[in-house]
Amino acid sequence: MQAEKRGWYANPYLLLTLTALFWSGNMVLGRGIRADIPPIALAFWRWSIALLLVLPLAWPHWRQQRHLLAGHWPALLILAALGIAGYNTLAYLALQTTTATNAVLLNSFIPVATITLAWLLFKKHLGQLEGLGVLVSLLGALTIVTRGNPATLAQLTLNGGDLWMLGAVLVWACYTLGLQFRPPGLAPMLLLALLIALGLAMLLPIYLWELAQGRSMNVHLGSLLSLAYVGIFPSFVGYIFYNRGVMEVGASRASLFIHLMPVFGTLLAALFLDERPATYHLAGIALIFLGIGMATHSPLRKPAR
Repeated sequence: MQAEKRGWYANPYLLLTLTALFWSGNMVLGRGIRADIPPIALAFWRWSIALLLVLPLAWPHWRQQRHLLAGHWPALLILAALGIAGYNTLAYLALQTTTATNAVLLNSFIPVATITLAWLLFKKHLGQLEGLGVLVSLLGALTIVTRGNPATLAQLTLNGGDLWMLGAVLVWACYTLGLQFRPPGLAPMLLLALLIALGLAMLLPIYLWELAQGRSMNVHLGSLLSLAYVGIFPSFVGYIFYNRGVMEVGASRASLFIHLMPVFGTLLAALFLDERPATYHLAGIALIFLGIGMATHSPLRKPAR
């Protein structure tokens, strides 16, 4: 256990930042390859890849810790339904008919949804500085997504894809809060392997139904590389980092780092698409970092384990 606490892996804020980076790429790819990989197929195969990666690391813990699972299967089933079968499937369905911009905009409300549900369900309150930090970082995210024009929000119309994304936002907030009910003492690798295996079992009949509708994957190098990316980074590495971050700093504070996704989207566009950041990008990025700094500056109230 001590070895796990050493080095960069012991910094939950770094892990949550890297998670936001990986998930930013996932959102862009999900939109970019929608014509080649149907939404359920993308969800099913990304988790199949992640399961292959995590199983060798989880197996030793299974033999040592399976006794810890007694009485916790209902919680694991719910977490798998929310975090594995639910959120990503809903997000990919959304990206079939909505833009990546709309998806990122709606995704920015995950911290607000998480904090609201934490208050409604568990009577958990943010400190004044934390609450102000959440609002400031949300303002920064909205500044980037609306291109610095608040009138964009007034002109926003919701289509079917946006409603799917709102469902995904609610599902992810519930997953984040539900992590507190994980089996105590369970190794992170074993937890992830169990959630993926259960989630895949739930996705399989839906995937078979999608195939029966004649929606199959267009296999080529680009689609295979896209699957490899979403299976390795957003799914395998990202979930390990996010789960650990939530365990270390709590659901509300961890979810705040999702506001970094518009920041990374801006930086990735500048790096790979030669798109120069505009003034509103810089203003939004500054507000997001200011808000996160305010929220994480207040004393950390250790979440229950």
